[in-house]
Amino acid sequence: MTSSAGQHSGSLGALVTDFVRRVTGVAHAVVVSPDGLLFAASADLSPDRAEQLASVASELMRMAGGAAECFKGGAVNQTMIEMELGYLFLVSIDDGSSLAALASPRCELGAVAYEMTIVADQLGQWLAAGVPEQLYGERGGSR
Repeated sequence: MTSSAGQHSGSLGALVTDFVRRVTGVAHAVVVSPDGLLFAASADLSPDRAEQLASVASELMRMAGGAAECFKGGAVNQTMIEMELGYLFLVSIDDGSSLAALASPRCELGAVAYEMTIVADQLGQWLAAGVPEQLYGERGGSR
């Protein structure tokens, strides 16, 4: 593992981009902190859209967590929103971050959900290694 935050976010971005490129029907993905900070995005997603997706994903996971707490449902593992022109998948990462992915309406739902779980586990290992603190510092944020 490298020591610079830029290289870490690039490595996270490479992992997310690899997920998007190898899972049929997935168009874009982001990794987002619990408070909405964009950690990484797939290569073909513009920076503005990546920030928007990160913000939406963070808020949706917060709302899902609130519903789970209210109804004593335990931790939120995943959330899926079916839209007319596709799906938005959200998967929790162990540190409270999330992986969000946009997929086509023709995607194989089970395959996308399964692959997201695998990638979320890999991302959890990266994020547990202290990468988030470095990313927060790089972007001028605070925790």
